Amino acid sequence: MNAITSVEKAPERSDAEKALSVLKAWARAASPEEVAALDPSVSRLLSDAPAYPEFRRDYPDDFAVGEVYKSTLPDLQNGPSSLIRGAQQQIQHVGISNFRLPIRFRTRDNGELTLETSVTGSVSLEADKKGINMSRIMRSFYKHAEATFSFEVIEKALDDYKADLDSMDARIQMRFSFPMKIESLRSGLSGYQYYDIALELVEKGGVRQKMIHLDYVYSSTCPCSLELSEHARATRGQLATPHSQRSVARISAVIDCDRECLWFEDLIDACRRAVPTETQVMVKREDEQAFAELNAANPIFVEDAARLFCQQLQQDGRVGDFRVIASHQESLHSHDAISVLTEGPTFEVASIDPKLFNTLFHVG
Repeated sequence: MNAITSVEKAPERSDAEKALSVLKAWARAASPEEVAALDPSVSRLLSDAPAYPEFRRDYPDDFAVGEVYKSTLPDLQNGPSSLIRGAQQQIQHVGISNFRLPIRFRTRDNGELTLETSVTGSVSLEADKKGINMSRIMRSFYKHAEATFSFEVIEKALDDYKADLDSMDARIQMRFSFPMKIESLRSGLSGYQYYDIALELVEKGGVRQKMIHLDYVYSSTCPCSLELSEHARATRGQLATPHSQRSVARISAVIDCDRECLWFEDLIDACRRAVPTETQVMVKREDEQAFAELNAANPIFVEDAARLFCQQLQQDGRVGDFRVIASHQESLHSHDAISVLTEGPTFEVASIDPKLFNTLFHVG
């Protein structure tokens, strides 16, 4: 019996064309599921779409970007108005929020502090413009970030990105936590109290306003609860304690920079004069007793708080329009007591942000 030897022969182009023709004929009668079950490299042969190119997967460290190459890069945000999606309407605020950098601030005693600062920058966008180049806001601010802060410095940054972005209106807000060393009431100890402060420069319709926002945290003892507790003691010999709670006032004020400087410490001192029951940092037993006495000497409803802060602000010629928001986070009730007082048109609004009072919680 003769052995039959099988010899493998490399397929020719005509063989491949016949195989592809058979495969396509089968695919026309097959279901999409049957086609999808094929090896992906084979199923692509059945598509009329062009073959997907093989891209380089290594990062080109040696690639240099030249001016000619940069001029070819797409820039959709600065495209024509035909690219606008939605209503062709002016946007009052568009920009970036919470980019952080260290900023140097002067203190009232001529010292300097470098504080981590969160910056929000935005401009108005005209109805016929697609968008803005947001990185220009950061670049404009970084040009001036090394200078010790003043409203003049922040104005230069605003001028730069307003010009870069060809915008009518612009604004910058800077938020930071400002430390101040506070002495205890009786023990002689001291510790740092931190105050949430925001500085804001707004230009609208060619008019600029400079504003400061401060959160002041204090204890509020309910006058009604105090009187009822004393009544129980006096009439029935019943020990009772009035309720008090941690409370927050947010002071917002327009600053007149043509007058003497309003230091951060000046505004904090004004709050202490209005409501002296500021929460304490370092406390020993004698300080805790003193704080109880201080609260009893200064019982306060939320309406009282708003008017007391108002009185101090009215007495300072460096302060223009202002707003006081107070929140007493009740220990008696499951809800808070709040008040809002404004003077002047700057902070008058018909509507209140539904989440506004949620932001007044001081979490330590």
